[in-house]
Amino acid sequence: METPDDLFRRLDQLNDIGASLSNERNIKLLLEKIILAAKQITHADGGTLYLLSDDRRHLHFEIVRTDSLQLAFGGSSDQPTSGKFPDLSLYRADGSANDCMVAAYAAITGLTVNIADAYSAEGFDFSGTRQFDARTGYRSQSFLTVPMKNHEGEIIGVLQLINAISPATGAVVEFSQADQRLAESLASQAAIALSNRQLVQQLETLFESFIKLINLAIDEKSPYTGGHCQRVPELTMMLAEAADAATEGPLADFKLTDKDRYELRIAALLHDCGKVTTPVHVVDKATKLQTIYDRIHLIDTRFEVVRRDAEVRKWQSIAEGMAPAEAERIFFHFCQKIPVDRGILHRANIGCEKMSDAEIQRVRQISAEYRWCDADGNDLPFLSDDELENLTIRSGTLTRAERDIINHHIDATIKMLEQLPWPRHLKNVPEYAGGHHERMDGKGYPKGLKREEMSWQARMMGIADIFEALTAKDRPYKDGMKLSQALGILEKFRNNGHIDPALHEVFLLSGVFRRYAERFLEAPQIDY
Repeated sequence: METPDDLFRRLDQLNDIGASLSNERNIKLLLEKIILAAKQITHADGGTLYLLSDDRRHLHFEIVRTDSLQLAFGGSSDQPTSGKFPDLSLYRADGSANDCMVAAYAAITGLTVNIADAYSAEGFDFSGTRQFDARTGYRSQSFLTVPMKNHEGEIIGVLQLINAISPATGAVVEFSQADQRLAESLASQAAIALSNRQLVQQLETLFESFIKLINLAIDEKSPYTGGHCQRVPELTMMLAEAADAATEGPLADFKLTDKDRYELRIAALLHDCGKVTTPVHVVDKATKLQTIYDRIHLIDTRFEVVRRDAEVRKWQSIAEGMAPAEAERIFFHFCQKIPVDRGILHRANIGCEKMSDAEIQRVRQISAEYRWCDADGNDLPFLSDDELENLTIRSGTLTRAERDIINHHIDATIKMLEQLPWPRHLKNVPEYAGGHHERMDGKGYPKGLKREEMSWQARMMGIADIFEALTAKDRPYKDGMKLSQALGILEKFRNNGHIDPALHEVFLLSGVFRRYAERFLEAPQIDY
């Protein structure tokens, strides 16, 4: 006979369990906690937790535990229930209720079923239970089957407990009325906790789908940034996990909770959302003269115009008395020079890591050495000011004004993210996402923050953003760098105050760069 003290102790357990359930974020672990808690407060040897399918026609085995058989499926165990336990149908083929199955009966009616001995119980089919017992040598006796109802009174699952064990004798006994009331109370709390967790998960899924929608819009706008938006989060989280695992150095005390990981991943996914405002012709600028089309072909046409003009001058000179051989010689040398100069401008039009002073000066000389006439007869410089500016870009394909347009995406990102009413566990997303172009020496943008003014997470994203850009094979103006070259540039960035030295060390020593390379780089790029 249970004493009042024993009952009060079990009620205290129930309260503690309720608090524990409300704090669990992982649904699989939450389900496991439910079944373990129910077994604990009712002294049950075994238990099964079923969840109702979306079509509300089946019960799915989620967690199965039997202590005496050392049976554990689902939850934190490495044994999934799928394939081991078929779903339990609530309705027969003719549409009638399958209420001879005790778990189905509880799900259909919403009533608790307390059975002292399954072998002598009437009205329910326990043939499957008998077959299980015959195979395992188990003796399934007392059953307590409780429907799980959420705060709206809707049944979402069934909690079934098997074989109550007497604490005094160790014998299998019937589940008491106190056991039943405690199990029903726990099932109610568990159903509400599970429904809340599922609702939060659905909202998180919806939110992440919205983020992916933004990235898809960027991807559709430009295939080059689309890949970047997917890879930077992967590399960021690799580096974050490596930092979390560090046991010495500046990052020894850096630890991430599951909430921290989620917050960082969301920030990484959104780090370039402002690029939806960036013009496509700037993002996709594959050559220096490209706008909607590559204007190098206009320069090719001008070379043809000046060649024809030179030919006209040749015949005019002959008509005016110049020796034909001399006129032909001048014309020949002029025509030989054209393809050489044309090739120089074509090479200048291709973005490179660094254009030399001599190469820039040669482009200026070519612009000064030629003149051409347009359709209206206007005598014009061979290259316009805009063309000359573009063809003398020192590195890459963007002018200073175009770089400012690209750089504005981070201002747009911050502005967009700061408009959102972030919940407390995501309040750092704008700072993390908005800081990946800052530098440790304060020379970055948009805020010119220094190392000590930035979170570790923002610094991680800075390294991930740079390394992905260096190694990306889908950029319009360059091939993906080899691993050794990218690591060399990253080392220079560490030395000149661009990236965080402690994180750079973790990036190298933990092998993050290699794991990333194996997943995302082409085999010829992996040379280190």
